[in-house]
Amino acid sequence: MTAIRLLLVDDDPLVRAGLSFMLGGADDVEIVGEAADGDQVEALVDRTRPDVVLMDIRMPVVDGLTATERLRSRPDAPQIVVLTTFHADEQVLRALRAGAAGFVLKDTPPAEILDAVRRVAAGDPVLSPAVTRRLMAHAAGGTADTRRTRARARVTALNDREREVAVAVGRGMANAAIAAELFMSVATVKTHVSRILAKLDLNNRVQIALLAHDAGLLDEYGEEAR
Repeated sequence: MTAIRLLLVDDDPLVRAGLSFMLGGADDVEIVGEAADGDQVEALVDRTRPDVVLMDIRMPVVDGLTATERLRSRPDAPQIVVLTTFHADEQVLRALRAGAAGFVLKDTPPAEILDAVRRVAAGDPVLSPAVTRRLMAHAAGGTADTRRTRARARVTALNDREREVAVAVGRGMANAAIAAELFMSVATVKTHVSRILAKLDLNNRVQIALLAHDAGLLDEYGEEAR
């Protein structure tokens, strides 16, 4: 079994030590490096080649949001899980829009943080439907109309089937559930998801969900379901 290569990024040495102790003891996780600030991350990623980066948001020189944006713009970008003390705020949303695969709270039980690392390494974003809805509700505000206009223009690139899959992803459904609801195979669902990501220049399913919300596709689904 190949161990998941994990890089820890947090400006608090006690937090890093705790995470290293909690996660490094797992048979399938290898801590390949630690960084105290976002300005150290790219060089460490080049040197250690992690599969997953556990990234704090608030750091003094280069914050985790900027570091996430820089990493996810690279063709060989590792998966990123954001560490935060907040359930939902604009900073978490910015990280997710930049391509983070999800977030975990700093007071999350160790077993759940470990599970999040494993899931992200396997390509499964860590964001429950309930958390997604809360984040989306938080995103509503003064720029909502502008964001919706831009999002609607982007989703015109999707065909009808891809649009249905995007809505299902936005509802937090797993591939198997989407396949059952839309009467297609799981492999076909995966193909549609891959095409959506490519057409819309997105990094992961979380970004599909956020864009589907921004474009009002979930509102349209709710109206059709009534």
